[in-house]
Amino acid sequence: MIEPVQEPGESAPFGVERDPARVVAFSDAVIAIAITLLVLEIRPPHDTRHLLHGLATLWPSYLAYAVTFMLIGQVWANHHIMFDHIRSADRAVLFLNTVLLMDIAFLPFAASVLADSFRDGHGQRTAVVLHGIAFEFAAVLFNVIWWYVRHDRRLLAATIDSAGVTAIGRRFQLALIWLGTGTLLGALLPVLGVAVISAFILYYWLPIAGEIAKARPRHGHGDQS
Repeated sequence: MIEPVQEPGESAPFGVERDPARVVAFSDAVIAIAITLLVLEIRPPHDTRHLLHGLATLWPSYLAYAVTFMLIGQVWANHHIMFDHIRSADRAVLFLNTVLLMDIAFLPFAASVLADSFRDGHGQRTAVVLHGIAFEFAAVLFNVIWWYVRHDRRLLAATIDSAGVTAIGRRFQLALIWLGTGTLLGALLPVLGVAVISAFILYYWLPIAGEIAKARPRHGHGDQS
């Protein structure tokens, strides 16, 4: 069967597959910008006569910065783990990844709202839920992308076996449950919600079984049969 030839300037059909390298590079750029913007939300105190006290009162900003920075770092790490095993990116992958990046770009705002609510003492439940939902949405998109690319292994590389595919999928599913639980608890007890989500950071940096691509054996001319 002869594949249709795409003419120059012609838009690619929905199912055309592409090298995911540019997707990863663009995603890295967006994530780098989002994670850098977090520190801009920490504004120095105006009263330098009591600078130490002013810096101490910014603890909600430090907390929101640290938690969100590490969570975005996890998004970046797991994005690489996922795309390490994606051989091709079609239009659906491009679209889903774009929505994921849109959510990531929103996270500095969610972190700022979280910091302001704890500093002012009002709206903590809403702020924790907003922050949690933003990361929960990212977890949903990770699961959707992984489910899509693993379907019939059409877009997966041959370097990952079925056990590795399942292990990565389970880790992504766990994120849904863990972040969802933290968000729900935050609606009742904001401090507990933040604590649960923060505990997720420590666990989620653990390696996933099968995440490292297995190199294919190379047979040189001098190999013996």
